[in-house]
Amino acid sequence: MSIIIREAVADDIGTIHDFIRALADYERLAHEVKTDRETLARYLFGARPMVEVLIAEHDDAAIGFALFFHNFSTFEGRPGLYLEDLFVLPQARGLGAGKALLARLAQLAIDRDCARLEWSVLDWNEPAIAVYRAIGAKPMDEWTVQRVDGDALRALATS
Repeated sequence: MSIIIREAVADDIGTIHDFIRALADYERLAHEVKTDRETLARYLFGARPMVEVLIAEHDDAAIGFALFFHNFSTFEGRPGLYLEDLFVLPQARGLGAGKALLARLAQLAIDRDCARLEWSVLDWNEPAIAVYRAIGAKPMDEWTVQRVDGDALRALATS
């Protein structure tokens, strides 16, 4: 059977949460996962959804996911898609699910008049980087990610 890519539904919350935990394990960041199923459900399927998920299936089983949301380019004057997480179960790698998820995201970006599709990758994840280069992705070496969270976020908000 081939890979099927579909939009996630509320009944997928457990699967999505499991994929997030598996991704965190792979990225050696399991200690940073704070989310739970209820929080995910609120932001994915609540009154004001803020993120979307695609599920990759093979032989009627979920084998991967992509979690994404819209951003906006002021220079382009158009929205973009930002891919927050892409993960395929280790035993399903090599079937084409990752590329199928990226292809569907690219089609969604085109359908939604987005200027671009962007994501980050850990610099040590050479297998993923090789896939990204093969599909034409370019590194944005002149940009570095900046983050404010926790106490620093609260301090900034009250300054």
